[in-house]
Order: sequence, then C-alpha cells, then structure tokens
Amino acid sequence: MRLFLCGGGSGVQTVEAYRRLNDMIDHTKPLLYVPLAMKPALYPSCFEWIKDEMRGVNIPGIEMVTSAEELIRKELTDYSAIFIGGGNTFKLLYELKASGAFDRIKRYIEQDGIVFGGSAGAIIFGESLASCALDDANHVGLRDIAGFNALNGISLLCHYTNQTEEKDRKNTAYLIELSRQFKVIALPEEDTLLINGSTIEVIGTKPYYYFENGTRIERQTKQTCPSVGSK
Repeated sequence: MRLFLCGGGSGVQTVEAYRRLNDMIDHTKPLLYVPLAMKPALYPSCFEWIKDEMRGVNIPGIEMVTSAEELIRKELTDYSAIFIGGGNTFKLLYELKASGAFDRIKRYIEQDGIVFGGSAGAIIFGESLASCALDDANHVGLRDIAGFNALNGISLLCHYTNQTEEKDRKNTAYLIELSRQFKVIALPEEDTLLINGSTIEVIGTKPYYYFENGTRIERQTKQTCPSVGSK
C-alpha cells in the first residue's frame, strides 16, 4: 500500500509531497486523474489545475476520467499513480461505490498501487466520512459512509486550521465529541500522510492533530504518527 493523503493544499504547500511522489512512481507511465468529487462543469478547469500541480513530476502525460464508469474501464496498472482530487467527499464516495470503482481501487492499493488523494480524495481512505460532516453536505444521500479504512480505524479531516477561527472552533468541538466513537487525524493543507507499506510519516510544515477518546493532541510533523500500519 502506497498512499499520499494530503490535507488539501496545492502549489507551494505540497512541493515536498510531490517530490516524494516523483521519487516513487514509474516515469514511463501517465498519471490518472479522478476529479469526481467536483461538479462535472468544473472538470475542464480541474484538468488545467492538475497539469499545473504536476509540472514538477516526471510523467509522460495526464489522463482524466469524467465518470466512475469510465474509471472502471481503465486498467489501473497502466498508470504511474492515481490522483484523486478534492470537492464534495460524499459525492465522490457515492460515485465510487455505486459504480463498483471503489472495489477496483481497493484491489489496486492492496496490490501496491500508488494513490495521491487530496482533501476529499484523502478523506475517503479513512474509516468513516463522519469526520467531514461539518465541512461537506451529503446531498447525494449516501448511507454507507465507510471509507477504505486504509488507516486501520482512523478517520481523516482536511483543511484543519486553514479556515476561519470560528470554523476551526466548531470542527474542534465536533471532532472531540466524535473521537469518543472514531479516532481522527486532522490535517492542515500543508501536511501529507505518506503510507508506504507498514511505515507512515507526515510530510509537511505545520502541526497536525490527533483526536481520540474526547481529547485533542497536537503533533509536529517530525513526531511519530499514530500507528496505522498496513492491513
């Protein structure tokens, strides 16, 4: 399992994470970009965004899917990595599960495929989408909000401490209460969790936060991350 789970940053916030991605991938294969968390009308601008983001990554090109059904038809091993972008997390997970693409991606990561997930694209790899309930509306009526659980019982929240003080205060109170049921890692936009087999590290420049049993613990990126290992 090789996962980059980014707190939602871009540009200078993610330079080091992209450098590590570049070190890991097969440079002969293109990148597969999945923007399904966004509204379809925004896909063209999403494609321009990803081209700019990947300008420092040595790949022969980028292919974008515009539906989960198209994603299913792809042979995922033909790509150097899959980049799953941000947007509405519930929409993204709904489309992946309804189409069967969820299971395809699950097999792909279990077979050592590389995924870079940003914001919504990272949150779906946690245990539950309950962690982002204050940030995203469940307009699609998704009932099964269980994610890939690649973090072995830990859920994720992104953009933490990058929003307004009021928003951060509400998220903190919510996550403290939620942590009585789910363990949660809350990432700022500047931080990326890198899960590489049985090891995990945090790439970034700002503190991240671990919520468990009604408490919030501030951690620096150089500190050991709560153990998640590989499934």
